[in-house]
Amino acid sequence: MRKIIPSITTAWENDWRGTIKKAKELGIKELALFPTGLKRKERDSFYKAAKEGGIESAPLVHIRNDMDFDELRFLIKEFKVQAFNIHTNAEYSHLYQYPEELKKMIFIENVYEPLDEKEIQEFGGICLDITHLENDRVLYPEKFKQNVSVLKRYPIGCNHISSFPKEKRTDEIGYAHYDSHGLEDLSHLDYLKNYPESYFSQIIALELKESIKRQLEAKEYIVKMLGF
Repeated sequence: MRKIIPSITTAWENDWRGTIKKAKELGIKELALFPTGLKRKERDSFYKAAKEGGIESAPLVHIRNDMDFDELRFLIKEFKVQAFNIHTNAEYSHLYQYPEELKKMIFIENVYEPLDEKEIQEFGGICLDITHLENDRVLYPEKFKQNVSVLKRYPIGCNHISSFPKEKRTDEIGYAHYDSHGLEDLSHLDYLKNYPESYFSQIIALELKESIKRQLEAKEYIVKMLGF
């Protein structure tokens, strides 16, 4: 059964403490965790706050290249993690050679660089960010074609979903894109209808900086639209 999971993000100066507090008020005990905007000491505070806020389960955690074995094992124990995702080695050099029991839980995300089959083979498969894929379809057709080809050959272990507004923008490194972690209008999720059911894994995380309430609205909208 597919599960669409709201998240706590830590990038973009997001108020993650406020998100945890609101989740506790709503009685939410399961969220995806995105501690990628925090260094180690800050992450320790983040994990502690999440536990104290009643978060019992985090099916998906987005990890950084500086997370060692002990940190990943801690997350598995404390938050019942089922899958991790990480960016490609070409974007952020992986600092650790993870043991096999951890590698099989780590999925490579499609971001700036085309998916590398040799790298995917070293891990559990692909974390398909469908919003990034849609961005490639519109702006980078060759990269899109290459990634779609790779998707046919490897398991998709988890997903990220963000919004796809109409305005093109350029990020700090000069990369043109439409995809956004804000959600101004629920219709900015309609692009998801472009993709087959096979592209959606059992663990689908909303990578949004919006409030928990807004994420729950997005979840309901996606469920009705896609029939999950």
